Amino acid sequence: MTSLTLNGVTVNFPFTPYDCQKDYMRKVIECLQTKANGVLESPTGTGKTLCLLCSTLAWREHFRDTISARKIAERLGSEEMFPNTPLSSWGTAATDGDTPAYYTDVPKIIYASRTHSQLAQVINELKNTSYRPKVCVLGSREQLCINQEVMRQESNHIKVHMCRSKVSTRSCVFYNNCEEKSIDKELVNSILDVEDLVKFGNKQRACPYYLSRSLKQQADIIFMPYNYLLDPKSRRAHNIELNGAVIIFDEAHNVEKTCEESTSFDLTPYDIASAIDAVNRLLVEQAKDVSHGDSVSGDFNVDSLNSGLKIEISDIAKIKQILLNLEAAIDSYDVPSDKGITKPGSFIYELLERAQLTYSSKTAVCEALDQIIGHLTGQPGVFLNTSGLQKLADILQLVFCGEPSEKEQELQMQSNTAHFKVHIHQDTSYNKKKQSADVWSSSSSKKQGNVLSYWCFSPGFSMQDLVSQGVRCIILTSGTLSPLSSFTSEMRIEFKVSLENSHVIDRDQIFVSVIDKGPDGVHLSSAFDRRFVPENMASLGNTVANLSRVVPHGLLVFFPSFPLMEKTLEFWRAKGHADRIETVKPIFVEPKGKGTFTEVMDGYYSKVSDPASKGGTFFAVCRGKASEGLDFANTFGRGVIITGLPFPPRMDPRVILKMQFLDEMSRKNTSKLKYLSGQQWYRQQAFRAVNQAIGRVIRHREDYGAIFLCDQRFKNSDARAQLPSWVRPYVRLYDSFGNVVREVSQFFRVAQKMRPVLETKAVAESCDTLRLPDMRSSGFASCSFSQSSNTQKAKVLDAHLPSLKRRRLNEQAGANGMARICIEYECEVKESQRRPANLLDALEQGDHGMGEDDDDAVVGEEKANRLSTLSLQHDKRMDDEMRGGKRKIRLVQEQKKTRLEENKDSRAKTFLAEMKKSLSQVTFEGIVQALQTYKKSDNLDVLLTKTTVLSEDANTHSLLRGLYQFVRAHHKQRFDEKCQELTGQGCGYKPDHSLPKDKKTVLKLHGDSQAAVALNSPSGTSNCTQLNTQQLNKGGRHLNQQGLGGPQTGSAPKSEVHAAFLADVKKALGAEKSAQLFQAIYSYKKTDNYENLVTTVVSLFTERDEDFNLLVRFGVFIRPHHKKQYKDMLDSLVGQSDSAADVPAPSEDQQRHVSLSPTLKTQSKISNFFSSSQRK
Repeated sequence: MTSLTLNGVTVNFPFTPYDCQKDYMRKVIECLQTKANGVLESPTGTGKTLCLLCSTLAWREHFRDTISARKIAERLGSEEMFPNTPLSSWGTAATDGDTPAYYTDVPKIIYASRTHSQLAQVINELKNTSYRPKVCVLGSREQLCINQEVMRQESNHIKVHMCRSKVSTRSCVFYNNCEEKSIDKELVNSILDVEDLVKFGNKQRACPYYLSRSLKQQADIIFMPYNYLLDPKSRRAHNIELNGAVIIFDEAHNVEKTCEESTSFDLTPYDIASAIDAVNRLLVEQAKDVSHGDSVSGDFNVDSLNSGLKIEISDIAKIKQILLNLEAAIDSYDVPSDKGITKPGSFIYELLERAQLTYSSKTAVCEALDQIIGHLTGQPGVFLNTSGLQKLADILQLVFCGEPSEKEQELQMQSNTAHFKVHIHQDTSYNKKKQSADVWSSSSSKKQGNVLSYWCFSPGFSMQDLVSQGVRCIILTSGTLSPLSSFTSEMRIEFKVSLENSHVIDRDQIFVSVIDKGPDGVHLSSAFDRRFVPENMASLGNTVANLSRVVPHGLLVFFPSFPLMEKTLEFWRAKGHADRIETVKPIFVEPKGKGTFTEVMDGYYSKVSDPASKGGTFFAVCRGKASEGLDFANTFGRGVIITGLPFPPRMDPRVILKMQFLDEMSRKNTSKLKYLSGQQWYRQQAFRAVNQAIGRVIRHREDYGAIFLCDQRFKNSDARAQLPSWVRPYVRLYDSFGNVVREVSQFFRVAQKMRPVLETKAVAESCDTLRLPDMRSSGFASCSFSQSSNTQKAKVLDAHLPSLKRRRLNEQAGANGMARICIEYECEVKESQRRPANLLDALEQGDHGMGEDDDDAVVGEEKANRLSTLSLQHDKRMDDEMRGGKRKIRLVQEQKKTRLEENKDSRAKTFLAEMKKSLSQVTFEGIVQALQTYKKSDNLDVLLTKTTVLSEDANTHSLLRGLYQFVRAHHKQRFDEKCQELTGQGCGYKPDHSLPKDKKTVLKLHGDSQAAVALNSPSGTSNCTQLNTQQLNKGGRHLNQQGLGGPQTGSAPKSEVHAAFLADVKKALGAEKSAQLFQAIYSYKKTDNYENLVTTVVSLFTERDEDFNLLVRFGVFIRPHHKKQYKDMLDSLVGQSDSAADVPAPSEDQQRHVSLSPTLKTQSKISNFFSSSQRK
């Protein structure tokens, strides 16, 4: 944890921050201290969220400390409690010289982002800091309700009313438990996101929705989606208090759109018709109730009260009349089919007045609507659509906002509608909504009519509303806000603090190219008159196909719109371009709907992650889901292709009116805040969508990738000026497409070589992937530079290698700590897979490791492993840099490696380093992926196919032969033959290279000198001619008949006995039980606990009669001081003195005799043994 002082505030940060992070936090604190609004742009990957949280919470703590200092000063008068630290030195920066009297004056932090999934990521970041504020996350009933009866309802507003009904009658068991559980320490003191809150609610049977509302009262920081803040009715529903609060909008590039949509509406004929039908239904019901009584008097009122309906039937009839009048008023306009009628915003009051809807009637009508909706949604039985009634209630709250006096009404109406337009147009949807859902719908709901649209064209309307609530300051931040001047002018509030932050990446991590012509020389353009020209579409297809070959792994292709993407794909499939792309990188296409999006994304991620594939291509749309918040870090997004400028649809009525509105306001403007022109806004929308898509490529400090701008309009300097500030310096223009391909190929080849830390890390990871493929995880790829993150990642390695013990990281480890951990773990991974020193070690390792652990299997690799003096020095220098000088993380080892083992580890590492230097990045990564696939699938054909590229050039033949060390034993002969065929030279194959792992481990590493003499030739290479490998798996007649403890002259060595037994155990017991046996032997080796060993061994070898002979043969592993005990135990079980502890190993006939011993006798003996063992 690093502490630094910024603007007088001490900030605790998880690691040493970069300069751009310090700049960002200074700007945040400046906003908070000076009560100034700020707009801060910081590219994705610069730790923006972490900086926001740490700086904001540090300032809040400082604010609180300042209050404490002043209270102490007031109590002490002129005295000093701390002579060495005068109270005056505490400063007043936090409170701007104000003198708050209570701790309740400490501002709340309201942190808003676009979605709950983004908020969950923010909350996870908060957990990684040292700050532990009281936290609340707000959500809707849709996300938080756990009452199944409520959640079964079809529409959201029905769920709302049913919930309210149950709460008012206390018929919801979850709500009833809220008060008791709201003070639970687990709830109050924990940092919970929506998912955690739901889990807590289910566990405690308490309503998460109302728990979150109770937490809000005491929370220091409140998380919510930003439509909760910007939508007035949502703000009222959640009772969000803004006075004095700090408002933070993260991912604020969407705020403009949300501001406008939250204060706009479209009232369709279906909405009005469904509202009329719902009221009709209620009128019929109430009329029946009235007809059962003598008069409309007491009985009706009592029944109405009991049913929850507190309005007269005459008032219900008035509501129906209002709806009919509103429908008639909207349909009274004869609207041309191709365009609508546009009126000033104030026209909405004139139209609604024709339906008796005014400021004076608003309150009564809203209360009546609320009563009707609550009554209808609370009724059991057939579902009744009340969405139309709810929409009308929301419209009245929006249009008639404020409570002006009669004299001020005119002024209020002008203020309310200054940023709005009324647009009436024909309903072109033909009521696509399923009307069958409402069995009570009348024919009137199926007719075509006019749509009343009330559109807001200035996000400033919502922003000014927030400022009027008395907020301390508003901070807007995102990775893509450029150009800031146009963005701030849209907001209509003053931003005194602004920042366009630089990126944390270096020059060699990003490649940006404008491609104005395809490979065939045709100009590329998505302009309206060019986008569907066949030559243009074909040239774009050739461009994408060629780039897919040079960009490794994942490639993202963004189109301006869904229709353009669909038509382009259709053309490419017909002309063969899609097939060319598909053969290199399979194509995944972003769907329009939400249902299949996750499946498509999972498919893309899986394909890119597959070591056997060359990656994948993801076709998406600017402003689509894929361009917004998805993570395409590392291999998932090595390249982004922008196929055109995504301008809004020029003929869309809302776009036309927006441009007209801005032009009109620009002409009228007299304030300091300038309006954009309509054309400036139009261009801004296109480039902001492009910038958002571009942001997918660089996701963290260690990431790298290429950006291709495939539209000739990007050649204009005005267009490039609209790109993010961190991208602009790297944009390159090329004369031909060939130059682009050559340059980007070189970029990917040298991207890591130019950055030594990454190069060494890449080699380490490449080595690791051969043994630990699971390390290729999102947690390992992400770039959180904190030491806590480093520790977590080291723990991930520990999970793979439980026997390793890791020392505590150096406190001062910097941003390169992760790389150092990778290097040291790489060395220790190989060390942990050293050859066992004896049979117990071999059994401990069991099946772990690969057949490539053969010291004699490197004869053909020596040429490939001879590095020049310069390259060895280079590797040493890189290793020193990776270790941060002399510091090194060392792991506890039980035994030292032999010189032979060290040489083998060094050979593997230097071979991979040499291969990386000799090959292109794409080829090297392809071969590493092929090795991973081979490790998982044991399919040599895949490895041979992927590595044949090394046979095409005589200079790389030695690299192909060098791969022999990674080939498993049973494939070595075939691989040697293939190398002989392709390169004219084999890999030095010897017959003993094909020995299975278990036999080779026992025979080579048990330490038996006779076996060593028998197997090793004087030259040091393996020679298997003296060994009958067929008999090793039999474990029968060839065993020494003189007793395992006696001399072994003229018989098979002791190693053969161990190997045969090992093979028979695996065959008889299977992998799982064999592992249990090996673990028991290992424990016996460590603890010398005979009782535990025998208990396990007997239970394993006596489950089946045919395995009983293994119990007899197991005596060879018993230590001398326990052999008599073991012999006595066998005698008591079998009833004869022929145990392996002191007699020759039984022949096959004898073993068969043992296995045929009476079952009942054997089992009773076993039972007696266990009982006697327990008594001992």
